[in-house]
Amino acid sequence: MKKLYITMISLAFLNGLCYTVNAQKRPLAASAIDKKVDALITKMTLEEKVGQMTEVTSDVVSKSGGGAHELDPEKLKEAIMKYHVGSILNVTGTAYERSHWYDVISQIQKAADQDRLKIPVIYGIDAIHGVTYTVGSTLFPQEIALAATFNKSLARKMGEITAYETRASYIPWNYSPVLDLGRSALWPRIYETLGEDPYVVKTMGAEIIKGYQGNDVGDKYHVAACMKHYLGYSFPLSGKDRTPSWIPDRYMREYFLPSFAEAVKAGAKTLMINSGEISGVPVHASKYLLTDVLRGELHFDGIAVTDWRDIQYLHDRHHVAATQKDAVMIAVNAGVDMSMVPYDYTFYTYLIELVKEGKVSIARVNEAVHRILKVKYELGLFERPVGNPDDYPKFGSDEFRQASVQAANEAITLLKNNNHVLPLKKDIKVLVTGPTANTMRSLDGGWSYTWQGDLSDKFAANKNTILEAIQQKIGKENVTYEAGASFDSLQNIDETVKAAKNADAIVLCLGELSYTENVGNIDDLNLPAAQTQLALELAKTGKPVILVLAEGRPRIVTDAESKSAATIMAYLPGNEGGDAIAGVLFGDVNPSGRLSITYPRYTNALVNYYRKNLENGNSDDKHGYNPLYEFGYGLSYTTFSYSNLRISKPELKDNETLSISIDVKNTGQLEGKESVLLYISQLYASIAPDTKRLRAFDKISLKPGESKTVTFKISPKDLAFVNDVSKTVTEAGEFKIQLGDQTQSFNYVSEKDQPSRTGRL
Repeated sequence: MKKLYITMISLAFLNGLCYTVNAQKRPLAASAIDKKVDALITKMTLEEKVGQMTEVTSDVVSKSGGGAHELDPEKLKEAIMKYHVGSILNVTGTAYERSHWYDVISQIQKAADQDRLKIPVIYGIDAIHGVTYTVGSTLFPQEIALAATFNKSLARKMGEITAYETRASYIPWNYSPVLDLGRSALWPRIYETLGEDPYVVKTMGAEIIKGYQGNDVGDKYHVAACMKHYLGYSFPLSGKDRTPSWIPDRYMREYFLPSFAEAVKAGAKTLMINSGEISGVPVHASKYLLTDVLRGELHFDGIAVTDWRDIQYLHDRHHVAATQKDAVMIAVNAGVDMSMVPYDYTFYTYLIELVKEGKVSIARVNEAVHRILKVKYELGLFERPVGNPDDYPKFGSDEFRQASVQAANEAITLLKNNNHVLPLKKDIKVLVTGPTANTMRSLDGGWSYTWQGDLSDKFAANKNTILEAIQQKIGKENVTYEAGASFDSLQNIDETVKAAKNADAIVLCLGELSYTENVGNIDDLNLPAAQTQLALELAKTGKPVILVLAEGRPRIVTDAESKSAATIMAYLPGNEGGDAIAGVLFGDVNPSGRLSITYPRYTNALVNYYRKNLENGNSDDKHGYNPLYEFGYGLSYTTFSYSNLRISKPELKDNETLSISIDVKNTGQLEGKESVLLYISQLYASIAPDTKRLRAFDKISLKPGESKTVTFKISPKDLAFVNDVSKTVTEAGEFKIQLGDQTQSFNYVSEKDQPSRTGRL
């Protein structure tokens, strides 16, 4: 017994010594928090450290059955006292009042306070467009719609309000924003992204993070952001969720990495890892991506947490680990700090064994634990593990709702308006029909009150569907409603057509029901045939059809859209989306949204706007780039003119800045907002250049007849691309600027680079 005791003391000493040596590798100017973390880690046993790296779902510490969610004191005690669990996430099946969240978090932190070192638990949740699991929260448009506003201040405002209401639910960690590049139209999570453009994703994403974390992430109104899903998750070859991607390193760095690099600069505290695999390598097993690139190149020093069960899946799905224990070894050595296990304690058991066997170093464990504890200190959890219920009087307030209203209003994108059929007059008879017309699920999407958003009609019952918003706008007596079709089958079509003949206009609401992740996988991007058939039958009446698309991805609607008099892309505009759509339809809102994705015309013609020149087609190829609507497209009820494009100099040199200015005038009769998009094209380069790339944007408001000058500053680094040896370079040559219908060229001259390309091989 004495020998065993001496051995334990020796292990504890070596444990602390290893940590001290590891800590000394950090910069000498360690923060006060770093010093606190260092001191705490020297007191921790291996078991306590590994516990901090373990994250379980709330089901593990809750009573099963019985309907209402209730913690199980014995299970909670086991999680904290035996396994020293550092994090808990999620909640099952429904949304709860703030009072319930207060009880849950209080019980968990009270249990944590009974453990030897009294380390608080960090609770995490997916609040990607508002707080998901709390009744009465403010739900904003999904990210794909937020991006369509091209309004950076709205992105930050959404972050601030979501952070406030997440903390008001006593939760300090938000698994958001999604920084994946929305390039694959089939992918079921594209609506969670900020669209297809790398510059928009990195810019709007950084604003959301700044909103979440504020100037002091530890105050009672902000939360730790979690940039996800690192890296390349959104571009699976099949379009199906969690299926393999094939992305070369150069391509990855050019398009997918910039949003995460910008998020690190913005101070994001945590990161969630891509569940898939890239070119055959699961990201959870990639030391290159998780350590060499993430830590070595981006200098990220926050928590890297797995996604759901993804270490276990290294064995079960990816087959790169022969056993579950090997999976833990591979993932932790690759750079994983925290395992979202989430249903058991196998990760804890295996990792302790691996450290004792010398297969995972104590230094690697200490490194991970340091990051976890540092975030807990930064969040103020040691001083304030549970918030004060009285500190959040603005939760669910009208002030917050108005911000969501503005975001929805600015997101709605008018794609077609033949003969100025819109806005509609308020004294006409309208038929409202289609499967998305009378459900909040098609406005909110997934991650709304529940994972799949399947209870939105219950928890958002006080919000207006599209139908209800139109009824409020022009009076129920002027509105007829017929379903016409479900999402995949016709319903009462004869009655619907008959009603259409008696109406002055038809508002046809097509699209999708809520979904996310693999539940949303589809085999065909075409809109279900029943919805198209409904559109074609209604068009035969000769009445103007206003097509409203409420959908999480750009389903192919070419046949139906060809018959519409006007087309509105609503995306998933959130709880205030019904009112925003009605406002656009009847002229109380002047639409200003621009497409954040390219809307394809055909199922297999899925090309992003920053295509290569080879994809444009030529005289012998009639199947080149020809989308239904291009990224950045959107109409208004007023008109804008662009003039006097000017640059500060004809040549840009190293360490210089080019000033680009344009005059924008409202030439119509209504006040309106205009997103000013700066595209720049490099004519020739050592890597085939993109046709054009968005390099800056701004949004302005103009009264009728008013003009404003918009100025952008461009430096050589803004023109850079990743070359064939994965280096970011700016090559000398000619560049073309495009702002509206105005173009101008300039040259970049550099002594460091090769001469301008002539186009010859």
